[in-house]
Amino acid sequence: MPDHEERSARGLFGGVFARGAADTGDDAWLQAMLDAEAGLARALERAGLAPVGAGAAVTEAAQAGNFSVGELGELAALTGNPVPALARALARRVPQAAVSAVHRGATSQDIVDTAAMLLARRVSDVILADLDRTADAAAGLAAAHRDTIMIGRTLLQQAVPVTFGLVAAGWLTSVDEARQGLAEVSARRLAVQFGGAAGTLASLGDDGPRIAALFAEEVGLARPVLPWHTDRLRIIDLAAALARVTAALGKIARDVTLLAQTEVGELREGSGPPPASSAGQGAPAAPGAQAAPAAPGAPAAAEGASSPRRGGSSAMPHKRNPVAAIAILGCTKQAPGLLATLVACAEQELQRAAGAWHAEWEPLTALLRLAASAASWAAELMSGLVVDASRMAANLAATKDLPLAEHVTSLLAGVLGGAQAHDLVAEASRRAVSAGLPLRDVLLAVPKLEGRLASAGITPEQIESALEPAGYLGAADAFTAAALEAHAAVAAQLNQEDGHG
Repeated sequence: MPDHEERSARGLFGGVFARGAADTGDDAWLQAMLDAEAGLARALERAGLAPVGAGAAVTEAAQAGNFSVGELGELAALTGNPVPALARALARRVPQAAVSAVHRGATSQDIVDTAAMLLARRVSDVILADLDRTADAAAGLAAAHRDTIMIGRTLLQQAVPVTFGLVAAGWLTSVDEARQGLAEVSARRLAVQFGGAAGTLASLGDDGPRIAALFAEEVGLARPVLPWHTDRLRIIDLAAALARVTAALGKIARDVTLLAQTEVGELREGSGPPPASSAGQGAPAAPGAQAAPAAPGAPAAAEGASSPRRGGSSAMPHKRNPVAAIAILGCTKQAPGLLATLVACAEQELQRAAGAWHAEWEPLTALLRLAASAASWAAELMSGLVVDASRMAANLAATKDLPLAEHVTSLLAGVLGGAQAHDLVAEASRRAVSAGLPLRDVLLAVPKLEGRLASAGITPEQIESALEPAGYLGAADAFTAAALEAHAAVAAQLNQEDGHG
């Protein structure tokens, strides 16, 4: 966890919207711009267009701590971006022999766009690590709960039985696909920008393409076919990949908030990291731990009055809110608007944009920050999620066999025909609801219905079997197994691509 000074620097809402190890702040942006300038200087030296040692000298000087973010921000008002002031300040910090290697051949957009790509790659690495943790935890839940039956819900109403393993497998597949997409963009679509004033690198003569290739090598980004000053598809691809991450995580968070409701009580969040004042006083629950029997929504054990309580309310002492899921949703619900803004910014004029390029900086930064925060929250949420199988069983039984009405209809349809079977079970369901009785009691005890079943050759044992939830799970286990198999393949692929396989 970040120390007190770092948390303060992230602002009042940073604990929610800037959580985790990713850094998208001003210093991170500044360092990325300086890394771009340093990489260009090294490329120029390698090409013989700057003195020996110039690249190292510029790299040594290009440290964010050597510059004032506030001053550069003020000077940006004179030119529309901070790069001209930064280039001048950097040139003043290097030996005279190395000055010619500072910003040579570049325009401001080359530095800002390259910095954006560097920042995106660094943040993406953090997001991918948290998504790995999230996916592994989801896989653990899916494997551990393949036989944990719960009620499935459609349109927020009880439908038919499913397993919690299948629910977790759905989360897993979505996270795996989102992280694959982000990994693909990070590896192949984050490219260096180097086009000079109007995309021709005219100031470098015939050396331009060679410098561009060396520049890409120095900063570790892809080399584009040509400069992309007003071709913003790379930005859209990055933003879309981030939005897909937030969509996958938002789905998980919404499910958790619904299943953690007091009246439902099938899931609850773990206690999360202990406050600094109580570190070492306890250990978090194991991932997917089975809840001890307790009333749904029961408050957490009493804590010292001086310690913040995870999920607490300023007004209601009994509350235990699903903070991680809520924070994820707070992050993810901002993503669609940011994506839309970045797509709108892609319409850029001729060789250099008048405003649309500038309009990208803040929404892209926000999207990186929010996706990273959501991923950090999700890794913690999934690693500590507590599953209450007894509440799942109780909620499944609450509607007294009605979720199995479809299964009974299928049983009867082969003998009575589809329409007649549907009408018979619908009538029985109405009677069951009206009388507050289980569906099986109505089907087996009402003379009119019992007689129709007997005449059709349907035995009470067949009805009993059709009303058993475990017998109506379809391909739930097969789908869960497929998700786990696919997850193992994705993990192996990503590890191999990262050089760990």
